[in-house]
Amino acid sequence: MRTRNLRWFIVILVAIATVINYIDRGALGFLWPEISKDLGLSKTDYAIILNVFTFAYAFGQTLFGKIFDWIGTRLGFILSITVWSVATMLHAAAANLASFAIFRGLLGVSEAGNWPGATKANAEWFPIKERALAQGIFNSGAAIGGIISAPIIAYLFVFLDSWQATFISVGALGLLWLVPWLIVYKSGPDKHPWISEAEREYILTGQRNTETNEVATYAPGAAEILSRRQSWGVILASFFLDPIWWLFVGWLPLYLSETYGFGVAEIGKFAWIPYVGAMFGAWFGGLLAQKLIGSGWTVNKVRKFVIGLGGLIMLVSLLMTMKAATPIVAVLLMAAILFGFQTAVGNIQTLPSDFYSGQSVGSLAGYSGTAAKLAVVGLNFLIPVITVKSYAPAFAVGAALAILTVLSVWILCGKIQPLSPRPSGAA
Repeated sequence: MRTRNLRWFIVILVAIATVINYIDRGALGFLWPEISKDLGLSKTDYAIILNVFTFAYAFGQTLFGKIFDWIGTRLGFILSITVWSVATMLHAAAANLASFAIFRGLLGVSEAGNWPGATKANAEWFPIKERALAQGIFNSGAAIGGIISAPIIAYLFVFLDSWQATFISVGALGLLWLVPWLIVYKSGPDKHPWISEAEREYILTGQRNTETNEVATYAPGAAEILSRRQSWGVILASFFLDPIWWLFVGWLPLYLSETYGFGVAEIGKFAWIPYVGAMFGAWFGGLLAQKLIGSGWTVNKVRKFVIGLGGLIMLVSLLMTMKAATPIVAVLLMAAILFGFQTAVGNIQTLPSDFYSGQSVGSLAGYSGTAAKLAVVGLNFLIPVITVKSYAPAFAVGAALAILTVLSVWILCGKIQPLSPRPSGAA
């Protein structure tokens, strides 16, 4: 059987996995008012549990970056989503801080695989000019997960009348996803039995840099990757950018609860709105990059322009959110923040495949993810300290991070094009 546009089926499946990923991780925040009341846990306990997840997630990024490079995209996703689905269901058995922390840690390690896996699948299945769009479609899965997780979890909680049963229900979704993945994803495009020859040729020949006509063939080991300033540009951009997203993923439900006195049902009515902006931003950033490359812009110019645009949108919106007077104004401004975030992040996530090839792509994506989650850990420790009176200081921190993200790419990445090995003896 030959299938046209098989690459788009692949990226849609990865996007659906990301939707499930965000439903599973978001359940704790939405259900926390009930969990804390039921088990007598505090906001500090929530921060501890969140940081256990984030530490594990940081470790999991590097671990699964290597795993995906070792066993391939197909088996890597099977391992990652199976473990995180089981871990989500185990939350139903949690009875105290320690058990929540253990199950949350298992969830963090396994959910981390989704990101280096998606970056690797993108590098394998898409020509350079389509990679930002493919990454945008994948990232829109995170946004869609954020949009639908609030009403889904709120509905399941009301219908099942149990936070334990809600965890079991959402955890089962990932196991169902395995069925189409096992059927559709058989190998990369070079050997997949379903791909048409025209699509195979289109993908493989399109993996050349538009300016140099080179394919990224340089696949160094860890020491060489970490010796290049371009790699550190990618790592630091992720380090500075990711806390902005997690400011809302981790703390939006508590912000709405503490600032406006919302319960689970009311949080469900408002918390999805920022992710609509994220969804459109993911598509916008990818489509804009594709259009600009198609019109003759170099990859270097496109990546820096789109990332800079996303940073500017985030900066302005974060500063305005500090003065938001009503919940609807706040969440609409947050939608603009996440629009800017997704405009930038899809192009940042394609940088590993712009510089390197093969096993180095997943590895650099993993290193970047680990650095990003360590930054989130710092943010999670900081939030309870600086938000005693209001969340305005948290938004000010986010504005500074948006500036540092753009500077990391513009200054450290240099000219964005395939790298080559250093001449023998070069520093």
